[in-house]
Amino acid sequence: MTKFLVGATLLAAIACAIASCTTKDAGPTYLDRATVLDPETCKSCHADHFKQWSGSMHAYAADDPVFLAMNKRGQRETNGALGSFCVNCHAPMAVREGATTDGLNLATVPAKLKGVTCFFCHSTDSVTDTHNGALVLSNDLVMRGSFKDPVANTAHRAGYSPLHDRDRIESAQLCGTCHDIVNGHGVALERTFAEWQKTVFAKAPGGATCGQCHMVQSATLQPIAQAPGVFARRAHAHGFPGVDVALAPFPEADDQKKQVQSFLDATLQSALCVAPLGGGVSSLRVILDNVAAGHSWPSGASQDRRAWVELVAYQGANVIYQSGVVADGSPITKLTDPDLWLFRDCMFDDANKEVHMFWQASSTDGSALPGQATFDPMDPRFYQTHIVQSWPRGNGTIMGVPDRVTMRVRLQPMGLDVLDDLVASGDLDVGVRNAMSTWQVGAALEWTPATATDKYFEDRTQLSCVTTTNLSVQADKVPATQPTKCKP
Repeated sequence: MTKFLVGATLLAAIACAIASCTTKDAGPTYLDRATVLDPETCKSCHADHFKQWSGSMHAYAADDPVFLAMNKRGQRETNGALGSFCVNCHAPMAVREGATTDGLNLATVPAKLKGVTCFFCHSTDSVTDTHNGALVLSNDLVMRGSFKDPVANTAHRAGYSPLHDRDRIESAQLCGTCHDIVNGHGVALERTFAEWQKTVFAKAPGGATCGQCHMVQSATLQPIAQAPGVFARRAHAHGFPGVDVALAPFPEADDQKKQVQSFLDATLQSALCVAPLGGGVSSLRVILDNVAAGHSWPSGASQDRRAWVELVAYQGANVIYQSGVVADGSPITKLTDPDLWLFRDCMFDDANKEVHMFWQASSTDGSALPGQATFDPMDPRFYQTHIVQSWPRGNGTIMGVPDRVTMRVRLQPMGLDVLDDLVASGDLDVGVRNAMSTWQVGAALEWTPATATDKYFEDRTQLSCVTTTNLSVQADKVPATQPTKCKP
């Protein structure tokens, strides 16, 4: 019997060998999950991407003092009902790893779990909804990316995902689900993804995804990792410039500001026009066209954004008219200016009273510039983004005809009035408030009779205009409208 068993075992082994069912090489021993979870681990091979990410708003998300202040106040005013609403996007790994439930203890949470990390984005396997961070992470430790032929390595498994491929329209879902936010009252507070879906940029072919705009592709081929066998490809930047910048000391701050300014400078086209009306009076026009945002402008936390047009008209050295001129450090919403062209969302509670805090909002009303609907100039929708505003409002006139007019578009990522509200409640340090940037969007324009090289007729009056962009002042335009409830 013993001899028979030994013989049977030998025969089975031979059969397995023939059938290639012997124990195979298990391959490289990859880093464990706890190690791959830490962005500092990524730095050793992806030094450039780590450096870019380290100064991004993704890395900053859980350290942002305004976020911390707003979350703290929200938890207090809702008696904790706010829960993980904020931190689910600002520190998603901390929530998923059970390190926090409400974000109030982020000061003691390990750094590797704070912010929007490499692991969080690159291990995302699927998207289950359009908003509030509805992402499903895989458990396979495969770091997903845009390359269908990833280089084998000993750090982690790698694989392709269309969600991570900036050249695939569906990749916008990966970004969109964290950049569209719906509060507990069902109000769509942040709508960047939904706005993009209504534009021509969401149409394939010829569109543009979030990654194609916010993750600039390198002009030259270069290795995306410093490791054996890695060959040169087109790399994608990981700074994600948009509007916001750090208000507290943070890495790569100067570079991030340069990226944001460059980004904003390409967003709008503009023109400044003067209309002499006879009898020694005049009026002004500004045309704005949101050509490159890929969504409405401003977007994101539009309830917190404050963008406006500043105009000053001169006769000689004398100012004969101005609008949107506000002293540095003063909230634009406190300005007494019936002609102010202000872009923002307003939030209202269930009694239609304006509120500043998102958890109080039951409705919104806004004045953002729409995104481009088509690239076809024969389509009437092509000109629906050519928005024109008149000064003074309501067919008013300026006493005198200017010989010089200056115009610039200004933007605060978060309004000083919102920050003042947080300072007053004791949740934010005034030093953070005073660090808020005010951007100039695009080039400032200066109209003079000599620089006014573009002209068009309006109600039998010839307007002379100046522009530094490709905006055609003679093209069809849509008059700016004042939102029903959202006042300057």
